[in-house]
Amino acid sequence: MGHIICIASLKGGVGKTTTAVNLSAAFASGQNRTLLIDCDPQGSASMGVGISKKKLTRTLYDALVGTTPIEDTVHDACAEFLEVIPARGEFFRAELELISKPGKERMLRNLLSNIRNRYDYLILDTPPSLSLISINAMTAADTLVIPLQCEYLAYESLIQLLRFIRLVKKNLNPNLKLAGVLLTMYDMGEKVSHQIADNARRHLKNAVFKTIIPRSVQLREASGLGKPLMLIDPDSVGARSYLELAREIVERGKNKSLKLET
Repeated sequence: MGHIICIASLKGGVGKTTTAVNLSAAFASGQNRTLLIDCDPQGSASMGVGISKKKLTRTLYDALVGTTPIEDTVHDACAEFLEVIPARGEFFRAELELISKPGKERMLRNLLSNIRNRYDYLILDTPPSLSLISINAMTAADTLVIPLQCEYLAYESLIQLLRFIRLVKKNLNPNLKLAGVLLTMYDMGEKVSHQIADNARRHLKNAVFKTIIPRSVQLREASGLGKPLMLIDPDSVGARSYLELAREIVERGKNKSLKLET
C-alpha cells in the first residue's frame, strides 16, 4: 500500500510546491511508482511536471465532486514512474460544493483508498491555508513534511500549523505522523539563514530534517520549464538535496511519530 505524504505550510512562497514536485521526482528516479496530487487551485505542481492546464479534461476537482472516478483523473507526467492528478482554476469551487456533504473532511482519503495500492508514494501538494482541502489532505496522509523558509516570521506560522495538525490528528486522523520540518531557501551567505536554522534545531530538535534545501535560481527556473530540476541538471545542488531528502524520509519512516514541543 502506497505511503501518502502531505506537504503543508500556512505561508506561501516557502518552497512547498517546489518540494512536492522535486520530492516526487526523487522518489520516481529510484523506480518507485509515484503519484503527485495537486490540491492547490493554482495548479503550480501540475505545471511543474509538464501538465498544460489548457488541455486538461479531468482533474482532482472532478473526482471530489463525484463526476469522474479518481483513476480517470490520473495523467502521465514528465518522468518515468511519475504520474499526476492535476488541478486548475475550477478547484476554487470545490470547497463550496463539498461544505454541506457528510464526511467532507475524509473525501480525499476515501478516494485515494481506491488507487493507493498502485503506488509506492503519493505526494500531496496543498494550498497555503487551513482550508477544507488542506484538512482533507492531512486527513488522507500518513505523514507530513513542513517546509520552513529560512527567513524571519516564518517560525510563527509554523507554530500555528503544528497546533492545527494536533487537532487534525485528535479528531480526524489519529495515525498521522510528522516526517519532519524541512529548512528551505537556505543561503550560506546570509546570517538570517543560520539564525533560523539554529533556532529551529534548538526548539524542534530531531523534528528538523538534516537535509537543507538551498536557495537556488535553478530550482525556480526548472519550475518555469515544467520539469523537476533533476531532469534538467541531476548533479546540481538542488537536485541532490531532494534526493537526500527522499532518502531521509525513508529512513525516518522506520521510526515512530515525532513529538513537537511548542
